[in-house]
Amino acid sequence: MKLASEIIIAPVITEKSMAGSDMKKYTFKVAKDATKIDIANAVAELFKVKVAKVNTINVRGHFRRYGRFEGKTASWKKAVVTLTADSKPIEFFEGMM
Repeated sequence: MKLASEIIIAPVITEKSMAGSDMKKYTFKVAKDATKIDIANAVAELFKVKVAKVNTINVRGHFRRYGRFEGKTASWKKAVVTLTADSKPIEFFEGMM
């Protein structure tokens, strides 16, 4: 079993993901082999909040060109975590708005 810090890799800070923080929806980059239950338990443990539901998305890698060289970016997994109505917000995202 993985640790919570190994499951939640990084927050996703984009304009669209920050708009969801008003509705207590937070977006994270997570480990590719993590399940929704693992993600919910990791967020609850790390941020001391109550999780209502988790939606996951597998983001495929994109082809990129660097001058005359071609490459592909790595694929990754994204999780949108929705908190319960009585849960406190995550402080990390509050400073971004």
